[in-house]
Amino acid sequence: MARLAILLSVVLFSVYQSEQAYFLEKNYINMINEGAKTWKAGINFDPSTSKEDIIKLLGSTGVESAKKASIDLFKTDDDAYENIWIPKKFDARKKWRHCRTIGEVRDQGHCGSCWAFGTSSAFADRLCVATDGDFNELLSAEEITFCCHKCGFGCNGGNPIRAWEYFSKHGLVTGGNYRSGEGCEPYRVPPCPRDKDGNNTCAGKPREKNHRCTRMCYGNQDLDFGNDHRYTRDFYYLTYNTIQKDVLTYGPVEASFDVYDDFPSYKSGVYVKSENATYLGGHAVKLIGWGEENGIPYWLMVNSWNPQWGDKGLFKIQRGTNECGVDNSVTGGVPVVN
Repeated sequence: MARLAILLSVVLFSVYQSEQAYFLEKNYINMINEGAKTWKAGINFDPSTSKEDIIKLLGSTGVESAKKASIDLFKTDDDAYENIWIPKKFDARKKWRHCRTIGEVRDQGHCGSCWAFGTSSAFADRLCVATDGDFNELLSAEEITFCCHKCGFGCNGGNPIRAWEYFSKHGLVTGGNYRSGEGCEPYRVPPCPRDKDGNNTCAGKPREKNHRCTRMCYGNQDLDFGNDHRYTRDFYYLTYNTIQKDVLTYGPVEASFDVYDDFPSYKSGVYVKSENATYLGGHAVKLIGWGEENGIPYWLMVNSWNPQWGDKGLFKIQRGTNECGVDNSVTGGVPVVN
């Protein structure tokens, strides 16, 4: 009887694991478009992709952590904000054209490391801004994902504010994309692009197992692991009123938000959650600007699901209404420049 119960539970678990993501089907996407007034949905994933595979792309506890955070962690002012004029439209890629990393759309692979990409990518951009382009490369998503045990659980998710805290206390080495050989510790999780037939190359595969934390340079071996670390002087949440000032002063920031089952199919426009959408999990991205489209204020975001997703890897989400918790869940830190 016990063996039968175990067998039944395994079967049920397998069914759950392979449950098709109903929200990727064409009929569901059509239903989204019938109701959405500010944005358009389309096919970003193979409709046969499982719900579990989509959930594996999420992994930020940023929204919930911000709700519980001490008021002392929220940055409300900075001497550097003085005399800052906030433009109606802003795109960090245009402001700092020499910083090639700002608009780069990366691929986190089959790993819930969005929290590591959102923070390490923003940190790299901020270093470029602070050094006027002398530093102009990626920082290691590999190190922060698998070495910051206080941040969370690697590919199983993490907390962005903890990542910035790690940068301030332990620093972060350089590290490019998968098999790039760039920097000290390049990312070692394979990407998940769609093949020529539109199939997700990671579909059906298990989530990447957490890697052992490596404390040596295996990419560019001419670099010294200790000396390659860059630091921030602090770590903080931003209030809605300080997000734009902080971006204008220091560069892009990390932003977390709640993901619902309509978001994976985003294609264009300003995202606003559909009325009957179902919650899937928390996600982290990089905030690089803002503007208005057809009278709707938005944040401009860089995702880490590769350039085949959404609007060439980017998306807009409504600003000023705390859409999906995004206005209240933004983190950053100021780089230390020697």
